[in-house]
Amino acid sequence: MGSKNKLKRFKENETFQNVFQPTREEVVGGQFPLKGKWNSEFFKNNNPIIIELGCGKGEYSVGLAEQYPDKNFVGIDIKGARFWRGAKTAVESGMHNVAFVRTQIELIEGIFAEGEVAEIWITFPDPQIKYKRTKHRMTNSEFLKLYKRILQPDGVVNLKTDSEFMHGYTLGLLHGEGHEVLYANHNVYKNEGAPQEVIGIQTFYEKQYLEINKAITYIRFKIK
Repeated sequence: MGSKNKLKRFKENETFQNVFQPTREEVVGGQFPLKGKWNSEFFKNNNPIIIELGCGKGEYSVGLAEQYPDKNFVGIDIKGARFWRGAKTAVESGMHNVAFVRTQIELIEGIFAEGEVAEIWITFPDPQIKYKRTKHRMTNSEFLKLYKRILQPDGVVNLKTDSEFMHGYTLGLLHGEGHEVLYANHNVYKNEGAPQEVIGIQTFYEKQYLEINKAITYIRFKIK
């Protein structure tokens, strides 16, 4: 993407009422105004809040918001020029149950209060295969502790990935730490009982993976 295109998207993001771009200082300093107030101040309802971490172009957040109008969705990504597409689609479609926040995943405690989130989606994260990159894997022990703090007591996490490594690493960690695996499949499109929200929405890259018969894996779990 050219720098002119990026600048144009950044500018347009500033005009969208469903996009929030706090500074790192605001988030770390507890100054983000919607923390603990997403339902009352932004969505104006008491519907469950579901977040997508590393939402990319926002396809999954928007797709879920279309499927479930009685739920609220927030896409999180540090790259605003990417989720511009999802935010623009939501604005043009008149969707009021989806928003986007430009921030780092490790700062989400500054965006959501304890127990404010009902469900988390992690879709096609970088598997960070090298051992020295373990701390950046979005399902490592530290990230799970972070997710648990913003999740409701019965909250769930969904991991959808094309990486067998990420799938295996996460399953092993979940079993090893005693978390509750609700569903796991290493080729979800070949499984007749696959949940609709998993196979009913496909990202741009996911469609490319499926065209070359690359297996898509899925895990749904609760953090103990």
